[in-house]
Amino acid sequence: MSALLTDYIISDPAICGGKPTIAGSRVRVQDIYLLHELQGMSLDEILEGYPQLSPTQIYSALAYYWDHRDEIDAQMQAADELIKQLKQQQGLSALQRKLAKHHGTNG
Repeated sequence: MSALLTDYIISDPAICGGKPTIAGSRVRVQDIYLLHELQGMSLDEILEGYPQLSPTQIYSALAYYWDHRDEIDAQMQAADELIKQLKQQQGLSALQRKLAKHHGTNG
């Protein structure tokens, strides 16, 4: 199955920061997973939102997610943490941000 997935899923540092995407697009594997598994969208609903994709590409993205779940979950967690840190620092003054960076804290 992995050989088939390599035809549909790529990881290129120049595309979406190297996160796994559907080949020929900028649609990340995690986006398809989130739509299908967490938002409960059907294949047809996803295809309505991404008419440039085929059912095979959608299913390949889901299969890839399940084969690489720990890696992709870690990427999503890291992105969530970064957003959280940025939101915490958003209300800080420039001096507070410099001090937090110097002391290795987030505020």
